[in-house]
Amino acid sequence: MPGRVRKRSPLKAPERPYIALGLEGSANKLGAGIIKHSPDGSTHVLSNVRHTYITPPGEGFLPRDTAQHHREWALTVINDALSKAGVSLHDIDCICFTKGPGMGAPLVSVALVARTLSLLYNKPLVGVNHCVGHIEMGRQVTGAQNPVVLYVSGGNTQVIAYSQQCYRIFGETLDIAVGNCLDRFARVINLSNDPSPGYNIEQEAKKGKRLLPLPYTTKGMDISLSGILTSTEAYTLDKRFRPDGPSADDGEDIITPQDLCFSLQETVFAMLVEITERAMAHIGSKEVLIVGGVGCNERLQEMMGVMARERGGNVFATDERFCIDNGIMIAQAGLLSFRMGFETPLAKSTCTQRFRTDQVHVAWRA
Repeated sequence: MPGRVRKRSPLKAPERPYIALGLEGSANKLGAGIIKHSPDGSTHVLSNVRHTYITPPGEGFLPRDTAQHHREWALTVINDALSKAGVSLHDIDCICFTKGPGMGAPLVSVALVARTLSLLYNKPLVGVNHCVGHIEMGRQVTGAQNPVVLYVSGGNTQVIAYSQQCYRIFGETLDIAVGNCLDRFARVINLSNDPSPGYNIEQEAKKGKRLLPLPYTTKGMDISLSGILTSTEAYTLDKRFRPDGPSADDGEDIITPQDLCFSLQETVFAMLVEITERAMAHIGSKEVLIVGGVGCNERLQEMMGVMARERGGNVFATDERFCIDNGIMIAQAGLLSFRMGFETPLAKSTCTQRFRTDQVHVAWRA
């Protein structure tokens, strides 16, 4: 059987250094990042600055308030990024912004900043798909070649693989995203939103001692998470539930918030590992790349690692600098597009809350 011919990348080595500014604001994180592509093929993160809109415990973030936060902090975050990178806006080759998916008002606020800078400094605009930004930054940081991608965040849950200049979606959530599921339960048990609800659930889950039965809903390559959230919430109304932990008079048959966090995490992550393994088997891949805010979760990385090692493969993941929404991932994906000749005309620099991963032409990959 003849060996597989390795296709040459259509992305040519740059003749000079290229520098891009990336602006991200699809949810409650406002990020600005500056990246540099050098003629020798290396990539350098010059700066990666982020500011998070944090609400009180028990509350989520509303689009209007989040957009106001982004408008108030935009200049501070961008100036900080430029200062840390040691460059000015005159040195930038293109300005990249998140076109979607995400929350409408925050997206529009950041796109407006990008348009304004583009007009002021006469720089080309590049609209970037948020999901593709996560994937490209993950590939760059970890060195994963052609992995199955598990993209897990507050607004998205997808199993993705690359084929013929497109990131194909193999499976996804049928209702709410895994990050949204965890965040909403954190609000039910009144966990803090600082630094993030998902992180606090992860810490509470480490103290859990009891695995409670919860719905395990995989449907082919897809999963459903709204039912498991409702079932976990229902346990908080059970007479055995102790919101403040066990007392001296309690027996062994009690349920604590830590038990619920542990049970929710274990069950949801098992579902994600299952559909990811199925995608790996289908395409014959030995690599898994976990991206998105929930990808920071060490328990998810551990469970995925067990599965991958059993298949003779590897797991690739990044830390919170690149997992959680950031400007540098938008700069990376945008600069790859820009080097392939793509620019977003001012008239088309709108945002869309529904911008699918598989709608992007990945021209820079073979």
